[in-house]
Amino acid sequence: MSSHQLTTPLQICENLLIDGKRYNIEHHILPSENAVADRLLLRGLELKEAYEELHEKLHKQPPALKVFLEVLLSTAAFWSPDKILKARSARDELADVNQQIAGKAAELVDLLERRSDLHNTSGFSSNTHYHVCDVIEAASEDNYLFKSYIKERLDVLSGQFDLKYWPSLSQFLQVVASDAQHADMETTDPLTAAATAAARPSRADFFKALLAAIQENSADNHGLLPKGFKLTDNTLASLANCALDFGPDDLADSAYVKRFRQRERSGGKRYA
Repeated sequence: MSSHQLTTPLQICENLLIDGKRYNIEHHILPSENAVADRLLLRGLELKEAYEELHEKLHKQPPALKVFLEVLLSTAAFWSPDKILKARSARDELADVNQQIAGKAAELVDLLERRSDLHNTSGFSSNTHYHVCDVIEAASEDNYLFKSYIKERLDVLSGQFDLKYWPSLSQFLQVVASDAQHADMETTDPLTAAATAAARPSRADFFKALLAAIQENSADNHGLLPKGFKLTDNTLASLANCALDFGPDDLADSAYVKRFRQRERSGGKRYA
């Protein structure tokens, strides 16, 4: 229980931030979220009206107010504009890496097939792996679980069925090449999907991530934020400005958020 006296919405919200920050420090976790909390605390007067709205809409359903502030801290810490740019860059790099894998695996297919031809026609052998099970066993040499639970069964199968029942090494690599070449890029969580959906990066990416985080933590998704919870344009703008430490020349206003929400609704987004 906080030792702070709980009076105004501003004090209530700031006490929650202070208590959360103290917990993180004591447990040596989430320094990036503490940095966001410090920004909010430093610019508390700018957030007075936003905190009043949050308190009015959430204080009757504890711990919804605490949960919302945690959502805000987390989103600002991990989905700030610079982090979103890194996510977009990682997506592009992943696509490039897949294409490189496809190309190099295809090269290996040709080399493996050529080596097999030489083994069969040259009068020489290089005593290299030719059975896919031999490769699996060699790759699992340091895997205790493989040796304990799988190796014996695999040895029985490889002894029971000769080479014609198994893919060749070149066929194995052909699948790796094709899999990488035709890989479908997809996001692994709703916040990544929301923040990187647009063709070009913008400040709107953060708002998309924040609204997606709110939706993920709503009662509709078995979360603790009430069903139908929605903040005004002005409150969303104030929270973003302070959480991301936007300066006077970068501030988002309620008109910006209103236009953003209109675009999202036109695109069929539920959380807007």
